[in-house]
Amino acid sequence: MGSVIKHLRRQTLSLALLAFPGMLAAQDLPSPPLPNGPLILQTVAGQLEIQILARGMPHPWSLAFLPGGDMLITERGGQLRRLRPGSNRPDTIAGVPQVHVEGLLGLMEVLPHPQFAANRTLYLTYHKKISDTPKAVAIVLARATLNGNRLTGVKELLVTDTWDGGGGAGGRLVFGDDGKLYMGVGSSRDGAAQEPGSLRGKVLRLNEDGTAPRDNPFVGKAGFRPEIYTWGHRNPSGLAVHPVTRQLWLAEYGPNGGDELNILGAGKNYGWPLVGLGRSYEGPYTSAVTHREGMERAVADFIPGISPSGLAFYTGKDFPSWTSSAFVGAQRLGMIAPSGRLVRIKFDDQLNERSREELLVDVRQRIRDVRMGPDGLMYLLTDEEDGALLVLKPLRPADPDAGGEDAYDAAQGNPRIVR
Repeated sequence: MGSVIKHLRRQTLSLALLAFPGMLAAQDLPSPPLPNGPLILQTVAGQLEIQILARGMPHPWSLAFLPGGDMLITERGGQLRRLRPGSNRPDTIAGVPQVHVEGLLGLMEVLPHPQFAANRTLYLTYHKKISDTPKAVAIVLARATLNGNRLTGVKELLVTDTWDGGGGAGGRLVFGDDGKLYMGVGSSRDGAAQEPGSLRGKVLRLNEDGTAPRDNPFVGKAGFRPEIYTWGHRNPSGLAVHPVTRQLWLAEYGPNGGDELNILGAGKNYGWPLVGLGRSYEGPYTSAVTHREGMERAVADFIPGISPSGLAFYTGKDFPSWTSSAFVGAQRLGMIAPSGRLVRIKFDDQLNERSREELLVDVRQRIRDVRMGPDGLMYLLTDEEDGALLVLKPLRPADPDAGGEDAYDAAQGNPRIVR
């Protein structure tokens, strides 16, 4: 009876939040606990098994793979973990620099150098309190060497300009095909995204040592920081290289709806906060226009918003219909919690969106990171107090004569948990 009452209370509060979304900040609901055993998920591509590889990690944020099968996981509270094959208990890595933890800020990304096997180099992003003044939080890019379960030689490579720490976490990293390091930096509460002298609200293009490459688009341009690659971003939350076009793609938060997927081009402006489809948390639209000349349109939008985090393209062999689809982690749908899920978007050769599929809807976990593993499987991190590392494993492919995605959507709706 107690569980039924709790369920009814959640449903009642969810309906209230639909009418009064401002309640959410004070009364956000936790996600339901994950089951102890695996789950079977029916999708357009076939049946998947969701396995829990590790759990009990408070708010994990980033996942990375090392040669030999080990995985690294950051926790927002400042811990770096190492999970070895066959183990469900991550080891703690010592030597992580002091991190400023506040709300959604803390330890963010971990990224191995492309030649990690030879140089043992890792990159980290995290938040740092610069002083006790009101606007005193910055995002830091650091480099370190991993020796066993300890970081050594930690060095700050870049420190952004500061702000009040209230939003704009950012911190995603990826190495491009050009060998350069790309870093997303958020700017959600002010106009810094359109300020050429600020690193916030930008995607940066950096050398391995954190300096600006000479061929960056704004090098030598008056008023611009040379590290800037693109600008006009609210909060970059996922960076990935497309496996076919090799373009750099970005997932980013809108304010309240209007989340976006963008394809990045050198020197381009993506509009925040001057254009967009999102509303403020108080209700009104943040911009009177959705497009301006000289500003880029998103390749996909999310209305209602999904609070996207993590971005990966499917490169496995088990489900050909998923090939090159974009997978975006979703922390909730609109302003309702718990409603986390995983969103798959399929594009044609002209980058037109052709279909969209929502996975793990019944699981209702906040998905913080999405990664394709070297084994061709997809891995997820859940941003929960009892955070978990999940892997999606194929059980049975879809019937090739069943009519494809259109027939599935018409007959069955969203993918569902069947066990």
